[in-house]
Amino acid sequence: MKKTLVIGASLNPLRYSYKVIYKLVNKGHPVLAIGSIIGDVAGVEIITNNKSFENINTVTLYLNPKRQIVFYNYIVSLKPKRVLFNPGTENLEFYTILNENNIEYEEVCTLVLLSTNQY
Repeated sequence: MKKTLVIGASLNPLRYSYKVIYKLVNKGHPVLAIGSIIGDVAGVEIITNNKSFENINTVTLYLNPKRQIVFYNYIVSLKPKRVLFNPGTENLEFYTILNENNIEYEEVCTLVLLSTNQY
């Protein structure tokens, strides 16, 4: 199972970040979440600060490129295996930073990966 950090997590059931947390939990992946509002989704606590986590395999982003800037150094410091850029989060500037730090990235929908067993 791939320990996953969802950045841009939402308490709104209509948001994709909310849906992906449920899907990750249902598939048995350990999930951590950072959002703008403290809460709980599928038993996963959403925190609002950049807590230091260990052994993160995947970071999946649900923030537009401008809102990602404050997370660049934080995500790099986590040393994830990969960062997933969901539709609307594509960010050429961040791709360069990830490349410089030997962190893989993909432009992909996390929900699709999970639904097709390609996660």
